[in-house]
Amino acid sequence: MLDPVIDPDRIDHHNRPLESRLAAGVEHLAGELDVAGHTSADQVIDALTEFSVAAPSWAVGTGGTRFGRFPLGGEPRTTEEKVDDVAALHTLTGSNDSISLHVPWDDPPDPAALRRHAAERGIRFDAMNSNTFQDNPSTTDDGRLTYKFGSLANTDPAVRRVAVDHNKYVIDLGVALGSTALTVWLADGINHPGQADHRDQFERVADGLRQIHDHLPADWLMYTEHKPYEPAFYATVNQDWGSSLLLAQAAGEKASCLVDLGHHLPNANIEQIVSRLAMVDRLGGFHFNDSKYGDDDLTSGSIKPFQLFLIFGELIRAGDGRLPSLAYMIDQSHNIKDPLEDLIQSTDAICIAYAQALVVDRAALAAAQIDNDAAGAQQVLQNAFRTDVRPLVAEARRRVGAAIDPMGAYRAVGYRAAAIERRGSTTVATGL
Repeated sequence: MLDPVIDPDRIDHHNRPLESRLAAGVEHLAGELDVAGHTSADQVIDALTEFSVAAPSWAVGTGGTRFGRFPLGGEPRTTEEKVDDVAALHTLTGSNDSISLHVPWDDPPDPAALRRHAAERGIRFDAMNSNTFQDNPSTTDDGRLTYKFGSLANTDPAVRRVAVDHNKYVIDLGVALGSTALTVWLADGINHPGQADHRDQFERVADGLRQIHDHLPADWLMYTEHKPYEPAFYATVNQDWGSSLLLAQAAGEKASCLVDLGHHLPNANIEQIVSRLAMVDRLGGFHFNDSKYGDDDLTSGSIKPFQLFLIFGELIRAGDGRLPSLAYMIDQSHNIKDPLEDLIQSTDAICIAYAQALVVDRAALAAAQIDNDAAGAQQVLQNAFRTDVRPLVAEARRRVGAAIDPMGAYRAVGYRAAAIERRGSTTVATGL
């Protein structure tokens, strides 16, 4: 067994002074919920202790923009070190026990060794992510083969074949690591009117996804991920949830849609999209982040916390009172913050939104809806949203041995300074 990335005794030491105040907060909130007849405090805490959201390998390093990247220092140099950072995150939050890899950014020479390394850290592998939006060794060996004009939508069958083969390779790698899902996001599309035929592109992508789907093992799933723009700014092939649904249906029964909160046009009603996809049993995955203007990849819950709460409400509705078994992942770019601090804040915000959605008085809400009582329905939702559920979230962390105050604990143990000492200031590209 490897030495823990963060000593649990230090977490316990940091928790001790906070425990009495936390107990009082939980007791007070438990009384409020009991009087109101809502989901009990213990039921909320139990649900939170079972919840986990994956961290992507690319999010433990500093992100960047087209204008520049400003490394933090102590960033992971290998996939093993990315696993170590996620293990440290999970030790603090108790809610991040898996990592999602992106190939070829992560392409371990010895998958079995990486799987053992992760298992020793208590980390499993979430959905695998393929990359056909930039040329990689599988395409650049032959200068004629490039994703410049698309991958699965490319007019060149040789390029399409390379893209399909890459996804098959990612599936095989995922099998070796113990993953059971593949996420396919495509940059394919058109930048200029008339550049390509809309329908032909879509049908080529559908055909490629069918081939990839047919390579999935029996227990695997595939997620089609949509995005309205970037880098195909005129017309992206998989630009919205409707296109994603059509592609998933064309691919096969193991394919469903992934919803990224940033992959929508401004003011899109994402909770309604979640509802629609759940209705047809094609809601498969979820990427958490937040946005002000577009695909900003900001800290989850930092801009639109009420929207996040409403989305969790639809997820719970889809799961008949509990969170459905989907692929949940944080997908953000940490350009200024310490990446682990940003992931801690996001995980906390996600758990808070989940807890708020759990304490909604569902019976009262249904009655108001049946009576067409718009004000009453809004009051039910606002009562839950304004409930300070932070003691329940912290108590869930305490019960699984994580930090009551993960941000404070992270800074107290000096993980970043220790990472700089171990790894130095040399960094490797995260892909962002």
